Amino acid sequence: MRDNDRPTSPLGTGRSERRKRAVRRAGFGLDWLNLFVANVQTGFGPFLAVYLTTAGWTQTSIGVALSIGTITAMASQVPAGAVVDAVRRKTRVAVFSILAFTASALLFTIQPIPLFVYLGQMLHAFSSCTLGPAIVAMSLAVAGQAALGTRLGRNARFAAIGTGVGAALMGACGYYISERAVFYLTAILTFPAVAALVPLAGVADRRLRSVPPPRQDGGKKLRLADMVRALSNRRLLTFAACATLFTFANAAMLPLAGGAITKRASEEASLLIAACIVIPQIVVALISPSVGRMAEVRGRKIVLLLGFSILPIRGVLLALIGDPAWVVLVQALDGIAGACFGVMMPLVTTDIAARTGHLNRSLGFVGFSVGIGATLSTTIAGFIADTFGEGFAFFGLGAVGLLAVLLVLTAMEETRPEDPDPGSATDE
Repeated sequence: MRDNDRPTSPLGTGRSERRKRAVRRAGFGLDWLNLFVANVQTGFGPFLAVYLTTAGWTQTSIGVALSIGTITAMASQVPAGAVVDAVRRKTRVAVFSILAFTASALLFTIQPIPLFVYLGQMLHAFSSCTLGPAIVAMSLAVAGQAALGTRLGRNARFAAIGTGVGAALMGACGYYISERAVFYLTAILTFPAVAALVPLAGVADRRLRSVPPPRQDGGKKLRLADMVRALSNRRLLTFAACATLFTFANAAMLPLAGGAITKRASEEASLLIAACIVIPQIVVALISPSVGRMAEVRGRKIVLLLGFSILPIRGVLLALIGDPAWVVLVQALDGIAGACFGVMMPLVTTDIAARTGHLNRSLGFVGFSVGIGATLSTTIAGFIADTFGEGFAFFGLGAVGLLAVLLVLTAMEETRPEDPDPGSATDE
């Protein structure tokens, strides 16, 4: 009897089925992790500004507190990535990051004084920079390189759902109880996020431990020079430049649109601005998995072009449209751009850096580039709007978006691996 004619061992079949079930549970764990992390992160957004306003903080003081968080996040991107690269058990990084969110939320509730607020902002910012790369690393371990696009699309779907649900829960909590109660709810929601890591520990950590640390040709462990070489990779630098331009064109559009809506429909402004936030999240939740599958089948560059091309269109439409209801509909396009960029940012970075041993540092580097774009966007667009009017600001942002499209078209190479790791979520 030939070997391939021999009956499969019942013991081997049972072990294989157990592995498949474990991987499926790990996939569901990633779903719930992304959902609850998005729930938690919602509390650190606009609700913090509302809470500090009710506590008597001036707009200048609130701006300083938010800027401390932004600066900390930008400064932490690459160091946080280095921490994630150094720790083999990514679920441990995720646990400590989520518990840091708990501590940060509770710092806000103790007393809204500058010391606690600033510490909470810094703690939250650094932990966000470690949690994001850890989730990408666990996704790669569970899904494999070949199915990573679909997995990241699924991550984005559950994160979008979590953002919407979190906003509704916290809005109701702030309205019916108190603004401080929002942060007690934020702290409570961190515990199911930690629980979602339990099925991941048995699959993601085991697979990540089984991968030997990258070495040089001479057998020596990677040194600082290797990290510099990885971060100076031409494809990575090109993508970081594309990400900077994308964020520059995108970040200020919603704040400017919100200001325009408030001027033209002050009574309904809160409702319309909420719609401008929620509708794109619905679009992200609906199309993100399809975006991931498209990236696997058609390649990364076509998806990047699709997402980036939305920016000049939005810029022109927002400059020309004055009716607030139409502005809300135009903002739905942000969901397409957000889904494409949200999936492609970790996917393209993984394509480039997964085999260098510096994946999470590379993710931090691209995240730093995104932070630069966002910071410059709101500052420069606000100055243009104050000086020349909102229409000129929207046209300017659209022009930067067009420049981003041209950069992707002419300089960005296709990064989809020709021989992706065949290991998928069902293989081990």
